[in-house]
Amino acid sequence: MTLNKFYKTGRIGLSLVLIFLVSCKAEKNSAFKNKEVVDRVYPLLDTENSRWFFFSSASRPFGMVNLNPDTEINGDWGGGYKYTTDTIKGFSHIHEWQMSGLSVMPVAITKENTQNIFSDFHSEFSHESEKIFPGYHSLFLNRYQIKAELTSTKRVGFHQYTFPINAQKAILFNLNTILGPCENTNGKLEKNTDYELSGSLVLSTNFRRPKPLTVFFKIKFNEPVISIERNVTTGNYLVSFGKSDKKILMKAGISYTSVENAAVNIEAELPHWDFDKVVTDSRIEWNNLLSRIKVEGGTDVDQRRFYTDLWHALQGRKIISDANGAYPDNTGEKFRIGQLPLNAAGKPKFNHYNSDAFWGAQWTINTLWGLVYPEIMDEFVHSLMQYYEDGGMIPRGPSGGNDTYVMTGASTTPFIVTAIQKGIVKEDLEAIYLALKKNHMLNGIMGKAGYEHNTNIGGGLKYYIDRGFVPYPLPEGDFGSHQDGASQTLEYAYQDWTLAQLAKKLDHQEDYDYFMTRSKNYQNIFDKTSGWMRPKDVQGKWRENYDPYQYENGFIESNGAQSTWFVPHDIDGLADLMGGKEKAVEKLNTQFETAQKLKFTSGTSHDAELHPEFSRIPINFGNQPSIQTSFIFNLLRKPNLTQYWTRNVLKETFSGLSPATGYNGDEDQGLMGSLNVLLKIGLFQMNGGTEENPQYQIGSPLFTKVSIQLNQNYYKGKNFVIEADNNSAENIYINSIKYNNTLIDNFSISHENITNGGKLILEMSNKSKQ
Repeated sequence: MTLNKFYKTGRIGLSLVLIFLVSCKAEKNSAFKNKEVVDRVYPLLDTENSRWFFFSSASRPFGMVNLNPDTEINGDWGGGYKYTTDTIKGFSHIHEWQMSGLSVMPVAITKENTQNIFSDFHSEFSHESEKIFPGYHSLFLNRYQIKAELTSTKRVGFHQYTFPINAQKAILFNLNTILGPCENTNGKLEKNTDYELSGSLVLSTNFRRPKPLTVFFKIKFNEPVISIERNVTTGNYLVSFGKSDKKILMKAGISYTSVENAAVNIEAELPHWDFDKVVTDSRIEWNNLLSRIKVEGGTDVDQRRFYTDLWHALQGRKIISDANGAYPDNTGEKFRIGQLPLNAAGKPKFNHYNSDAFWGAQWTINTLWGLVYPEIMDEFVHSLMQYYEDGGMIPRGPSGGNDTYVMTGASTTPFIVTAIQKGIVKEDLEAIYLALKKNHMLNGIMGKAGYEHNTNIGGGLKYYIDRGFVPYPLPEGDFGSHQDGASQTLEYAYQDWTLAQLAKKLDHQEDYDYFMTRSKNYQNIFDKTSGWMRPKDVQGKWRENYDPYQYENGFIESNGAQSTWFVPHDIDGLADLMGGKEKAVEKLNTQFETAQKLKFTSGTSHDAELHPEFSRIPINFGNQPSIQTSFIFNLLRKPNLTQYWTRNVLKETFSGLSPATGYNGDEDQGLMGSLNVLLKIGLFQMNGGTEENPQYQIGSPLFTKVSIQLNQNYYKGKNFVIEADNNSAENIYINSIKYNNTLIDNFSISHENITNGGKLILEMSNKSKQ
């Protein structure tokens, strides 16, 4: 009986109603307060806007195995787990940048399906039967009446299947199929013993990853295999177990080097058969990382969304090295198996990684990982340098053991420089500097357009060096993607500035002067007449009939209005070009006012950016080129506008919690998740933290208290705490700032002060003092 019916029938008085409501509220708050942070993750966020590597449920942080159900398999965009599709097409182990593999499906064999099971094996399911949390996914396959449960270690998928009583149990290995971004081919499976199988498959090439890669795997079962049947037409394998009433447990270890190393990965990470223990261990691992940041205040949805954002920041980019340090090296003419350096205990000193682009990392993982997870940043720098040692070039988006040359520029330069400036990486700095410098010179990675594998022309670097800008269009023609000269000029100028800071640190004065001069090249494409960044042709003439709101008109995945503000290293210089800070503030504020009408994003998906209405938005928080813009006001001496617009962006754009909402574009393997975290805790680094003793700009946090646990293997302090007194949805303005009882008046704080530990106290109000 409902409370309303109780009340209407007079069987309960008003006072009792109030007691009931207060009791319910207290119970809800108590339950919420006592939850572990891992329980606040909402894995289904944005799953209607699917991408192959976006959703990874039964996985560990950065795991080689990325195990989850697939409802769509025909392509990268829209592939993987898509919430609106009600059919499971398999459970696959690799959801990575340009990689996929090892799709399996438990099936119950009957007289009716035995002839067609190799080609007709998909099953409907219902979200009502699903249970998902980080490291675990379970659902019910309606067609077969099978409960499927998934979990994993870093390199081993672990399956538990509960079949109907007396069912003829089997598992289909779909080893020759289109699977997300590539085709799985040459799939092979062989029986080693009654309890063990092994096999391999080849990931076909595409224009992003032009070299094939073999996935090796080792399979172990808790029940004996009765038979293996291969279908000649599909190339699929059916592994049968008979009618035992026991649950079928399956371990699937993978490797990119050999079957033997796939077996090594199982022995190193999963020597037992306790499924529940692996689920618990995974949950603990996730909770330990997520709880490095504790937030208080805000709504229940605010906190759940925050930890979901943080979850995405820690799962996008994946390990490709084995437990013993073996890894695939595809940087040369012939594939080889590399070996990572080992420590005194015989363990690899670091893991090797696959990764989508670092394009936009300067405003996302640079800051989040560098502050909260320095050990992860440390590993990634060493991995990037391993690619350099093998192939002679630091990559910007490696897949399958080689660079894909995704996006443009030398986007890993700011990432590595900030790791050095923050004291995370301290050794071999000269060697690192020379490797980075190589990328900024002719025949380096700056000379390559997106996915330009065999030439060094599409980046237009020779024009940038000789003439101070990259022309648009490039007169030599098309050599890759994203040949948008104005954006390339802006990116190169910023990245040159970051390299100059490292040159300064290492006392390379001549190099410092050289790259600082190049960092001013952004000025060469600012048109003072129109007030916008504007492309130039090879003759240095402004692009005719220029429309700053036209999408990809010389600008990468953006328009000229958005990318005009891409000068993170010299906001003062940009403001001078615009006629001073006041005019710059007025211009940017007007852009925000216009963008607010579209909720600050060009639609709710990556392809929506091409829509005629959405593409003309002047500020877009659905893609990286202009995600820094709300914090530009801080540097223009209008921090109140940083506070106002950032909180509005969070409210309108990044506050939802459903499969239909999330990142309004491409989450990009942790980049946009990291951005959300930073905006919500009120810390940002405009230049990517690349100057000496990097500075953080202070913004308006979403929460009343943020506690960051510092890694004392890297930093002196134990905790850094932000307290936002009187914070609320209305009290978004900061009226005063104290750090360890010392007043701060410039809305910034140094990396050293933060990592020494202490407390930042913000007095919040509904009125700005400015």
